[in-house]
Amino acid sequence: MTDKLLSRIAEALDRLAPPLPAPADLSAFPAYLWDGSLIQPVPAFAPIAYDLLTGIDAQKVQLLENSRRLALGHAAHDVLLWGARGTGKSASVSSVVGKLQAEGQDIALVQFATDRLKSLPDLFSILRGTSRPFILFIDDLGFDDVGGDARAFRSLLQGSATARLDNVRLYVTSNRRHIVPRNMGEQDDPINKRDVVDDKMALSDRFGLSLGFHNIDQDAYLAIVSGYAAYYGLPFDAQEAVQWATVRGSRSGRVAWQYVVELAGRAGLRI
Repeated sequence: MTDKLLSRIAEALDRLAPPLPAPADLSAFPAYLWDGSLIQPVPAFAPIAYDLLTGIDAQKVQLLENSRRLALGHAAHDVLLWGARGTGKSASVSSVVGKLQAEGQDIALVQFATDRLKSLPDLFSILRGTSRPFILFIDDLGFDDVGGDARAFRSLLQGSATARLDNVRLYVTSNRRHIVPRNMGEQDDPINKRDVVDDKMALSDRFGLSLGFHNIDQDAYLAIVSGYAAYYGLPFDAQEAVQWATVRGSRSGRVAWQYVVELAGRAGLRI
């Protein structure tokens, strides 16, 4: 009797539970999100135009070249984009995918959060079923030390027969050049000091292409504002643009974009 009751309860719960979403068509969408167990499409993928990203010309050239190789099925690197906040690292990743898609290249983006890193082998397994080129985007990655999570991620980057795919590359942004923190005192550690340094650098060394994004001066900041404003047909006052950055304590591409959004809002425009 008890078994029958438990069975009926289980069946009722199954009926109440929402059905699992159907797997996303990996050939149909420009971008996807990975939640650790399921890929969901992002149909409204609208990154900033690549040509609008200003003040990072050298980084853009290298990123575009590497991404185009991947899209064409050629050898390509995993990429680490590191440096100051708001300098265009994340925008560059999504925008380079948008640019290649506009050129007719069949490449897509899959973004997932840093707390889903342990599920990366599962994502590789899913993508193994398609030959479409994918950029896996991890934004703002950082480890507090070179412990288990950092070493596990390093192993994935190094690759194995079960993990790495020719049509998939990792693009990672980080505020730290070596992803894990470094300090001046580690060079003076009397015990295996070289090993300490090497271990911390080993993770970033796994990326074939490392692009640095640095703080910009006032002229570069105003050039970014000017480029955005001209694109959207918005007049702006340079002194006000500088004041906008001063109040926020930062001159960056992100702050420049926020100022242009303010200008558009005042003009009653949507951008």
